[in-house]
Amino acid sequence: MKGLTKEQLVARALEEGFVKVGICRPDAVPEAAGRLRAFLDEGRHGQMAWMAEREAWRGSAAALWPEARSVVMLAEAYTPQSDPMAGLAERDRGVVSVYAQGKDYHDLVKRRLKRLGRWLVDASGAEIKVFVDTAPVMEKPLAQAAGLGWQGKHTNLLGRDLGNWVFLGAIFTTQELEPDAPEVSHCGTCTACLDVCPTRAFPAPYQLDARRCISYLTIEHRGPVDEELRALMGNRIYGCDDCLAVCPWNKFAVAATEMGYQPRVGLPDLADLAALDDAGFRTRFQGSPIKRIGRDRFVRNVLYAVGNSGNPMLRPAAERLVEDPDPAVADAARWAAGRLGRV
Repeated sequence: MKGLTKEQLVARALEEGFVKVGICRPDAVPEAAGRLRAFLDEGRHGQMAWMAEREAWRGSAAALWPEARSVVMLAEAYTPQSDPMAGLAERDRGVVSVYAQGKDYHDLVKRRLKRLGRWLVDASGAEIKVFVDTAPVMEKPLAQAAGLGWQGKHTNLLGRDLGNWVFLGAIFTTQELEPDAPEVSHCGTCTACLDVCPTRAFPAPYQLDARRCISYLTIEHRGPVDEELRALMGNRIYGCDDCLAVCPWNKFAVAATEMGYQPRVGLPDLADLAALDDAGFRTRFQGSPIKRIGRDRFVRNVLYAVGNSGNPMLRPAAERLVEDPDPAVADAARWAAGRLGRV
């Protein structure tokens, strides 16, 4: 191996635009496998079968790539410039999670990771693998082990010098690097994130039942959503930021510098969104993470928001879709039209 210091790696990562860097061993979170198993046994992953299919790799970073000697965890900020909860009051418009307001973060973070990874290879001669969210890697526990922050009571990563508006990337490498000290929780007695959740998706602090989480319901869940939960979703049509937005540690949040995260979706009109066909949906959300859920699931979400709007002028937008070829869309349309009554 060529000479490479940890200080050089950290400096280079910051130059690339990451806001914080930490290092841990691949086996730094031995309890992760058991916590994952308990989560799956409770069925809290809902329809996310992929979590169980690669359980062995997800539960152990060391098993994912046995040759790895170090894991470099990196944080990239996407902190919003305004209150992401303000749009919840505009009931005839849809609210999209902050992370999906701009370009797809997978592409932006991976591009930065690959540049840093190529530099690491050139500087050390080591082998690497880079991961951003889509691989069976438990980024948040690894990030805590690497000292970036801790998993808060809302199960997301936050830091005293980061807030919680961060994307995480990982570089696994065969290079031996000095690990950082793990972080511990600094949530104290605060329960703001638990109290604000509309659907009560947290059975206990530091635990999440995805089946009740609006982010899961609008993005991962296929088919109709339970009627009990529909009314609680409000006008959130893709993801939910409530538990992130109320965290007091955001007073120390790092500003986002990547222009690709600048919002371009805004607060779209629900009637316009309900009228989207497949081609229109793909065109409108080209380059956005929203595109991956497809027109049918997205319009289903929009119709739940229409039904929650309290605006009878939106009833025609729902009525036009009661015979939609997609059963979940048609069901959502009938539900929305019924909620709004006669014009």
